[in-house]
Amino acid sequence: MNAVKDPLLQDLAAFLNQLGTETIKHSGDKNYLGHLIAVHRDLLRWGSDLDVARAGLFHSIYGTEIFQGFKLPVSQRSELQNLIGARAEQIAFLNCYADRKLMDQLIIDQTTSYQIVNRETGETYALEKPDWDDLITLHLCDWMEQLERMNWWDYRREAYAAMASYLGGVALQNYGRVLANEPNREAGLHVDRKAWQT
Repeated sequence: MNAVKDPLLQDLAAFLNQLGTETIKHSGDKNYLGHLIAVHRDLLRWGSDLDVARAGLFHSIYGTEIFQGFKLPVSQRSELQNLIGARAEQIAFLNCYADRKLMDQLIIDQTTSYQIVNRETGETYALEKPDWDDLITLHLCDWMEQLERMNWWDYRREAYAAMASYLGGVALQNYGRVLANEPNREAGLHVDRKAWQT
């Protein structure tokens, strides 16, 4: 199956480049812009629609719990909504501000109460299942794109395994493919470390 092409990708990448994302180190040998484009591409390969892929392109635009190397001010949300659409921006926003510990527990517990808690304000956002599924897909895809470069195999491992199991299909296949490349711990090749500085 051929992935859908995004007719706006070139313009969206140019917007990100204008913000200086190409000069920001991100994960391993990739710069920030390269990682964002790779997540966008992978989401389309996973069968996601353009809203989710565009959210993937901007998945850490406001910063996350881990990545603080670049942050567009939230005061510019309306500008981003006009650029990529309200739904794509909302998914990206939730990914940026999610309290990951609480999100992880919901996915591990297989809850049907789909909600995200804003890690900064404490505000709770109730989600419908399709939006929850798209957010979890984006979140897992983002980590799978960089995990091998990061060599940080045990970071939130139970939660990522639960996300892959919950989503099934292509997400579970890609999770299995990436995890199959984990270095052998017994041979001393496994290094579980934080590979970027924030």
